[in-house]
Formats: sequence, structure tokens, C-alpha cells
Amino acid sequence: MRKGQNPAKTVGKVAMPQRITVALLNYIPFLSGFYSEALEVLKISLSSMRNDPGLPFDLLVFDNGSCPEVLAFLNSERDAGRIQYLLLSERNLGKGGAWNIIFSGAPGEIISYADSDVLFYPGWLKRSLQILETYPKVGMVTARPFRTRPELFQGTLEWARTDNSASMETGQFIPWETFWEFNRSLGQDESDNREIYASTSDCRITYRDLEAIVGASHWQFTAYKSILQEFLPFDMDRPMGQVRQLDQRMDENGYLRLMVPDPLAMNLSNSTDYLKAGVPGRPMHKQVTLMKSVVKFPPFRKVLLAIYDQIFRWFYD
Repeated sequence: MRKGQNPAKTVGKVAMPQRITVALLNYIPFLSGFYSEALEVLKISLSSMRNDPGLPFDLLVFDNGSCPEVLAFLNSERDAGRIQYLLLSERNLGKGGAWNIIFSGAPGEIISYADSDVLFYPGWLKRSLQILETYPKVGMVTARPFRTRPELFQGTLEWARTDNSASMETGQFIPWETFWEFNRSLGQDESDNREIYASTSDCRITYRDLEAIVGASHWQFTAYKSILQEFLPFDMDRPMGQVRQLDQRMDENGYLRLMVPDPLAMNLSNSTDYLKAGVPGRPMHKQVTLMKSVVKFPPFRKVLLAIYDQIFRWFYD
């Protein structure tokens, strides 16, 4: 039998969510090895996200089964009012499983998604939204230009060719420094990238006096929630490696995939080396030791990574 009346009945109004939900997906199973700096990277990402984004937002963090130290930090951020919605999964559902929950449950009309290793620069959200709200039938906008696979933006090219209000140019619109800055963060080789850069180009569109680079990516993007929900559910049987499904489906359905023309987001990966030089936005050049040279030798590196991957699976699969 009920005792008394629920005090909630006297509440006259409830808090309304912001129009934009920034959704960050996090997974740090332990704080050693590959993940030794991951918590610090997460802290940098969250701090940079809030540094003059240009528009208000609510922050939703989905944690995919991280270690206790990371959960303690996230709970403290929520208690301090810096995370509005904190979802804690007992197990790692993979990116697809997390997306199913995020894209269904985020309260905002617009979702700006990011992996937990993204570094943001002032104005990143406002500039992304300008493109999202200016261009027609936009699927996703990434806050950094980089070269993506042409087969994933054929729908965008087709629209630009047929819409008389749009003009498209092809050329080297992404400077080499910007191109290499991003690819270097992925552990790629400079000589290979110079060849790739010289042999490829960028497509730039101008629509209603607003420029955008063709392409986008699943690691960071801003999109309408209603459009993202068209592609649910994501059925991915591995934690990673299948996330291009979103890119492919958007292109196949004729949604534009665009990027801001200058870098307003950066991939930190699993290290803070990018910022240790003391000059944000510039990578740190570290002395390469003999041991590092050996480890980076492609055949040896491949074997070591395979061993590391197998050990990881033994412990966490």
C-alpha cells in the first residue's frame, strides 16, 4: 500500500535538453600497455570539447565497460555537472552496439558524435552545424578535412554535379601539413603518405557561399538524429573493423558526407605526445632510438601487433 504522496507530483516543470547532444564513446579496459595514457587522452578530449565550441550542448558519455579508475573519473565528472548523461555498460558492446543505444536515446535533435581520443579546437561545433544546416540532405559533417575513400562519397559527388546551386572543384585543397598531421597520428609512414598525397586530390564544394570538403568519417561527425535512426540497428559481430557500415549506408542512400575545410578536430590516438611539445596543434618530434627503429620495421611490427592482439583476446574476449 502506498504511504503518502510522491513529492514529484508537486514539481512544476522539468529540465529541457539542449538541441544538440554531444555523444562520446569510451572504452579503456585497463591503464597499461596500449591504454597507459588513455585516461589522460580522455580528459584532454573532454576539456577541449568544452573550450569555445560555439554552441551550447548537453554531453552524453557512453562507457563500453572500462576499468574502475576510468568509471570513477566519469562519475566525478557527472557529479560536477560536466556530463549530463552518463551510460555505463557492464560489457563491451562494440561500437555498433553502443551506437544503437546512443542514436536511439540521445535527447537532442542533433547528435555530434566523437570517439574518446578526439582533440577539438574552438568553434568546432558551430562550424559543423553551419554546413549541416546550409547544405541539403546532409548525412554527416566531420570537423576536420582529410582524404577518405572515394567510393564512400559518390552520392555527394553526384549531387554536386546535378545541383545548379552547387559548384565543385578538384585540387590539392588540404595542405600537406594538415594531411600528414592526421595520418601521422595513425602511425603511418611519411614517405608512403607523400606518394599518396601527390597522387590524390580533394573535392571542394561551394553552396550558398559556404565551402565544404567532400568526405566524412565515423570517428567524429555531426548529424541529425532522425537521419542516424534510419540506419538502426547496427549488427556488428566485432568491437571494431565494421564501423564503415554507417559511411557506406549514408552514401548508398544519397546523403551528403562533408567536412569543414580547415582542421577543427584532431585524432590523439592513444598518446599525449601530440601536445607534449607545448605547442597545441603541432606534433612533437621525438628522438628515434635504435630499439624504436627495430620495432617499427614493418615485418617485425606486424608480428608484435599480432602477438599483442592475441594476448588481448585471451584476456578480454
